[in-house]
Amino acid sequence: MKITHTEGESNQSSARRAWAAKHPNAATRDLLARDADAFLHQSLSSPCVSTIARAEGIWIEDTGGRRYMDFHGNSVHHIGYGHPRLIAAIKDQLDALSFAPRRFTNEPAVQLAEKLGQIAPGDLSKVLFTTGGSDANEVALKIARAATGRFKTISFWDAFHGAGFGAASVGGEATFRSHIAGPMLPGTEHVAPFNCYRCPYNHPGPDTCGLACAGMVDYVLGRETDVAAVIAEPMRAVPVVPPPGFWKQVRAACDRHGALLIMDEIPTGLGKTGRMFAFDHDEVIPDIVTLGKALGGGVLPIAAVIARKDLDVCGDFAIGHYTHEKNPVTARAALTTLQIIEDEGLVERSAALGAHALERLRAFAPRSRFVGDVRGRGLMFGVEIVEDRATRLEAPDRAERIYYRCLEAGLSFKISAGCVLTLSPPLTISLEDLDRALSIVETAILAES
Repeated sequence: MKITHTEGESNQSSARRAWAAKHPNAATRDLLARDADAFLHQSLSSPCVSTIARAEGIWIEDTGGRRYMDFHGNSVHHIGYGHPRLIAAIKDQLDALSFAPRRFTNEPAVQLAEKLGQIAPGDLSKVLFTTGGSDANEVALKIARAATGRFKTISFWDAFHGAGFGAASVGGEATFRSHIAGPMLPGTEHVAPFNCYRCPYNHPGPDTCGLACAGMVDYVLGRETDVAAVIAEPMRAVPVVPPPGFWKQVRAACDRHGALLIMDEIPTGLGKTGRMFAFDHDEVIPDIVTLGKALGGGVLPIAAVIARKDLDVCGDFAIGHYTHEKNPVTARAALTTLQIIEDEGLVERSAALGAHALERLRAFAPRSRFVGDVRGRGLMFGVEIVEDRATRLEAPDRAERIYYRCLEAGLSFKISAGCVLTLSPPLTISLEDLDRALSIVETAILAES
């Protein structure tokens, strides 16, 4: 059975094999071989593309000494790798208090929960920590069930909310929910997502469509009548930006039908899009927000659920119950990360640098007939590669060739949705390095012409 995976470049393609054959360094080849022998293989992961021996700032370095600007980083590296202030804070916390059983509290954990309540808008102020975003989304779903007395959800095809059974059930990526993953949770209804470049409702654009994508959410809420929550990414990390007014319509629909709105901000939150939360662009406030990835500063795994105060309704149940729920070291890492983002003005920096990158890429786009679309917010932006701009036919093989040219030139990123060059640099990147990376991308695309 041939399965197409669209969440990243294939680790089984001929282009990947050709790249692997180019490794001139014995240490790199040896470590890759040992990795492939030791780890269970899975799509988009093992076998790996290369090795990492060092990570600092925007850079990763392999065992052969080759350096790459990392424009992927699994969305954890908002403050760059190994930020000195973060490393010092973690070391100090290790000396002061290295662990706390979850039934005991500690100062860093409480400070972090309070801080998240302060930066979140509206009445979002009650917090629970988990060790990963998938778990955080599942906690959010449990809260929604408890608060509404319902169990159904509405989410979007193509969305990603994690790899756990619950998170994959509300997700919409075949790689994580099909074949060996089934059967999934019952009641997890899906609708087609917003995507103005490739509208699944076949509309030419948001000026004429009447926001059919938002209308479908309202329609299904009205037909199901017992939906606990709509769970969604405020902006897809592919990236796909919602059309103006979309979330206001969905928020109103949720309110009319008694469903909660859960926003998965795991890749997009904490300043990545030029606002602290991506939903801030759309002037809505969800009922529950989930955070993760960059919350640990690119060092430690921690995720969080932030809910409205009146949704603290699960006191008689264990909805998280994680061993490291109030780990003082991961809490210190997250608290320091938030302080760095604020002190260094990284949200504002993301907005300014992202606007520059989008302006440059959009000016470049007409130079290649293979650039179908340029889109994004802040320092999460992408270039969709097509066979022809008029037909918009997807060009996954062409995108992969471009990817490996960029990798050869010292730039690493991710291909999403099969053919989107997804560029997500740290918020700390300099304008000079950003322009250097954009030049690499443009040169690699023009080589296709």
